[in-house]
Amino acid sequence: MRGDRAAADFSGLFADLVRCETRLYNALGDRLRERHGIVTSQYEFLSYLRDHPGCRVADLAAEFAIGVGATSKGIDRLEKQGWAARRPNPADRRSSLLALTDDGARLVQEAERTFTAGLAELLAGTLDTPSLSAVARALSTLRSALEDDQVGTPSG
Repeated sequence: MRGDRAAADFSGLFADLVRCETRLYNALGDRLRERHGIVTSQYEFLSYLRDHPGCRVADLAAEFAIGVGATSKGIDRLEKQGWAARRPNPADRRSSLLALTDDGARLVQEAERTFTAGLAELLAGTLDTPSLSAVARALSTLRSALEDDQVGTPSG
């Protein structure tokens, strides 16, 4: 009986985590699309490129735990819009280094205000500061453990 209860608790926790993430992602995506013409994944890529100049597609894929192919296609879309560029990698001719363009840097700076304000409104409007801190600590610990053990890392 005890094992069944624990399984039900884990199932509920999983459902809550996934549904919260989906709803937050979608709500932020709606705001970003309306105000800046981008979606959440594009904002995340642009933000990462800003914070990690000279990164590679593989670095983005590892950070977001998605496949290299999907990541490369996402960068293709940013390039097509003129927000990102691939540069030759002097250390490895098989890969490219990624950079924001000036337009991409302006876009991510503007979109960051929308993203941050939207997230603050959605979270702080629901949870008090101690609860937010506890959730942040718990999710950071869980993420670190999963990443350290390479759990859920796509192959390809």
